[in-house]
Amino acid sequence: MIFFHYINVPFLVAFSIPDACVYIIGFILIYFDKLNIYVWLIYSWITFYTGVTTVCIGSGYGFHLYCFSMIPIIFVTEYIAYKQNRRSMKALPVSIVIGIFYIIYTSCSVYFGPVFECSHRHKTMLWSFNAFIVFCFLISFTYYLIKVIIISEEKLKKAAQTDPLTQLYNRHYMFDRLENITNEDKQCILAMTDIDDFKQINDTYGHNAGDEVLKHLSELARKECSDCEISRWGGEEFLIISYAPYQDTVAMFEELRKKVETSPVSYDGKEINVTITVGVASRCSGQDPDKWIQIADNRLYYGKNNGKNCIVVNNDV
Repeated sequence: MIFFHYINVPFLVAFSIPDACVYIIGFILIYFDKLNIYVWLIYSWITFYTGVTTVCIGSGYGFHLYCFSMIPIIFVTEYIAYKQNRRSMKALPVSIVIGIFYIIYTSCSVYFGPVFECSHRHKTMLWSFNAFIVFCFLISFTYYLIKVIIISEEKLKKAAQTDPLTQLYNRHYMFDRLENITNEDKQCILAMTDIDDFKQINDTYGHNAGDEVLKHLSELARKECSDCEISRWGGEEFLIISYAPYQDTVAMFEELRKKVETSPVSYDGKEINVTITVGVASRCSGQDPDKWIQIADNRLYYGKNNGKNCIVVNNDV
């Protein structure tokens, strides 16, 4: 309003009054959670406002540029409405309408000339200011949007690769990892680990207690096997990839076994004693992941059938 008064356009001075009223109404709509009405009101008004100001004083002051900032917001608004299960405007047709309206009023301004002739010395400065604001917004908004997308993708990727209970890698991630190791012909060691008598723990103490046991073992495995890749393979089974030398790996798993045996799980005022059995297998050159897993699994079940609470490296406890 001050600017329009400064360039002596009384009509736009008066036009600033409903402009202010629209934003006051917008705050009220937000307060009462009428977001769909708010979005329609603000977008319609900004489009109309940029058209009126451009027709009145021409495009030389840069008010028409604000239309460019609306279009990316419309698409994000539609996405947010979808995420919140709200009604929303359809971004594509609305942005097309805005684009058509923009072309019409800028063309009219160029062809017929502005309604009010304003040859003001600050014209270029104001156009530069409006252009700066619009481009800063577009750059900032795009940067923010890309960051949100990257964070969202990382969360989705983590969710797809992580077991929700233990926060370890899941079976899907580990099988892909084993495929990569096979393709790269890396030498490493695989261990299939199983909680002994886990069904009995669930039957005696309940499934919530079983979940606590799984989380407890996951924490111990993370601490004792810090340089390994650990996954919850399924149920009470864990698959661990070690890149350390063979003897060091076997010693590490033995240390993990002892740690589990001497660290009972506290649940509902009770102490639950837990032990594990581990089947260890080195990878032979050219060996496919299924065969490698099968060898570790066979050694695990050999240990389960021969006393449990042990490390099996060659079908011999």
